[in-house]
Amino acid sequence: MTSSAIWSPSKQRIERSNMHEFMQQVGLDNYPQLHQWSIDQPALFWSNIWQYSKLIPALEKPLTDAEQLQQVMIKGDHFASTRWFSQVKMNFAENLLQRRDEGIALISCGEPELNNGIDRRLSYQDLYLQVAKLAFSLKQMGVEPGDRIAAFMPNTQETVVAMLAATSLGAIWSSCSPDFGLQGVIDRFGQIEPKVLFTTEGYYYGGKTLDSLAKVEQISQQLPSLKQIIVAPHTHLAQQDLPELPTLADVEVTSWSQALCNGCDSIDFVRLPFDHPLYIMYSSGTTGVPKCIVHSAGGTLIQHAKELRLHTDVKEQDSLFYYSTCGWMMWNWLISGLSIGASIVLYDGSPFYPNGHRLWQMAEQHNISIFGTSAKYLAALEKAHIQPKQDYDLSALKAVLSTGSPLAHESFDYVYRDIKQDVCLSSISGGTDIISCFALGNPILPVYRGELQCLGLGMAVDIFDDSQQSLREEKGELVCSQPFPSCPIGFWQDSDNNKFMQAYFSLFDNIWAHGDYGEITQHQGLIIHGRSDAVLNPGGVRIGTAEIYRQVEQLDQVIESIAIGQQWQDDVRVVLFVILQPELSLDEDLQQLIRQQIRSHTTPRHVPAKIIQVTDIPRTISGKIVELAVRKAVHNETVKNTDALKNPEALNLYKNLPELQV
Repeated sequence: MTSSAIWSPSKQRIERSNMHEFMQQVGLDNYPQLHQWSIDQPALFWSNIWQYSKLIPALEKPLTDAEQLQQVMIKGDHFASTRWFSQVKMNFAENLLQRRDEGIALISCGEPELNNGIDRRLSYQDLYLQVAKLAFSLKQMGVEPGDRIAAFMPNTQETVVAMLAATSLGAIWSSCSPDFGLQGVIDRFGQIEPKVLFTTEGYYYGGKTLDSLAKVEQISQQLPSLKQIIVAPHTHLAQQDLPELPTLADVEVTSWSQALCNGCDSIDFVRLPFDHPLYIMYSSGTTGVPKCIVHSAGGTLIQHAKELRLHTDVKEQDSLFYYSTCGWMMWNWLISGLSIGASIVLYDGSPFYPNGHRLWQMAEQHNISIFGTSAKYLAALEKAHIQPKQDYDLSALKAVLSTGSPLAHESFDYVYRDIKQDVCLSSISGGTDIISCFALGNPILPVYRGELQCLGLGMAVDIFDDSQQSLREEKGELVCSQPFPSCPIGFWQDSDNNKFMQAYFSLFDNIWAHGDYGEITQHQGLIIHGRSDAVLNPGGVRIGTAEIYRQVEQLDQVIESIAIGQQWQDDVRVVLFVILQPELSLDEDLQQLIRQQIRSHTTPRHVPAKIIQVTDIPRTISGKIVELAVRKAVHNETVKNTDALKNPEALNLYKNLPELQV
């Protein structure tokens, strides 16, 4: 029986969408046809995306020219050796700085202490000028194509200016948010050997002002490649002065104002091959030293252009927001919105300080039309009984995006009930590995509870069983069977590509295996049931952890939960840890209620053998819970790289528990 849509776009909305316009341009009638064509004719599809997105340089020859199309996609011996747009020389920053008028490019927001609560605006014209000045200074400092530029920065406009200045010269950008621990930063930047480091003197989080310079001084001592540190104001914005900058041996320290004091007002963009490195991103690092994932300028640009313009329906008049730090790929995705000429809203700090209303006050004030966040944030809003539609004017809002973990069915209900009824709710899923999405939103398709709307254009996404058979409406491994432009170039310092191949191509020959456990639905949407490596396996039955979380976290008594499989008596038993509302304790009645909730809505196999109350759940810097680390703690195994965790001390709550010895 087909479930009914929870939301459907109006005819007018469909006809005004970029997706509809693009579909008409290529002569197709509906999304299934468009998706199939994008898979069957990848060179033609991606050429059309380049032209539709007005990327520069413009393609010179018509798309019907067979010779030109052959250069768009040159297949190699392996999935990852495919070359894209081999004759194109381009620059990423040049594409993001095409608009140069008085329109608003960036709006920097944050906790009330930031700049005395006054949000800062930067026009496209002023953004270009600041980038020009900084790029000139970087060039004077000896920055060349291929050099690594690192940032230990909060999410503010200076970070965007620094990234654009670096990439305008063909340098490679890599960033961590300032809440990373010292070893976490060294584990990342130490591998890539940056020449320049950007930082601020401090940052705000949860009402606290935190120092960055002491940590930067320690970082610099362990980065022998470092020649220059540039310090931007953040906590001292109102006074426009900085505390005394550290004096470091072998490293020159410069203030932001000094770096922008030259008179250069134009940028000499360095155009390089499509596959020239742009970003170095990092795996979570919770199972070892983080992998340094290298993404190309062209692959990142064209993939983001497709996702933002078509799947997210971003237009020049939109205000685009995604809650993110500079250490999460959603920051990179958000900033690519500049290529469309939209206004990008940045937020730095806690989304719940001073309370859960902060981001919605911002949404009203800046007429945010596309609001991006995490599934956990939406669940926390509902638990806090916050109803934005009653308190704020959200008339500009046309889309809500969610990622980071699977969005529960009940969170779909919450958005339409308490945020806005006429809004496209797009749960999206991909990752740092591809700096983009495999499945995401669609402004011309309906929304079904619990489902990601569609598979991404140009992405040959499938669900495989262990024998590489394609599945529909059954759970299995999420894979991609054909190359795509934002496939990483490789891992940094992985000369034989061995680690890279092991990470994505060891499960199926020449097929990208993403590590998600999912299901393609009858609507051709997608459900993510959890990470493959966190799948529970009691009695040989595979269970996605998201299936358990969805049920448990519906209960008012439970704030959050985490489930792992414990090796027990030659099998695996499900262990569930729960954080309860303050003042509550896990008695027998509540345990029975939790078990009944799970049994009634799933299967007896999903019911945990043990339920244990905890006061904290370990999570990565970007906020994702870490089931693997908890499983290791339970089994008294060493958890490597605890610096990759926001709260590594929480792991102690899971060690040597007497309840798990019986």
